[in-house]
Amino acid sequence: MAMQIIADLCTSCGDCEPVCPTGAIVPKKGVFFINASICTECEPDHDMPQCLNVCMEDGCIIPAE
Repeated sequence: MAMQIIADLCTSCGDCEPVCPTGAIVPKKGVFFINASICTECEPDHDMPQCLNVCMEDGCIIPAE
């Protein structure tokens, strides 16, 4: 599974990018994007995705469909 960023809710603060251990979070057209092919939801090293720990916008980062 992977996470995804809802572009309409992303404020482009950039807090999520440096905490991603796989480098899956990158800027794209003024907001951030999660590359689902390399996102591991921070498993097995963490209990939850690190991007969720730092994102201040509720509902901005969700599990990908």
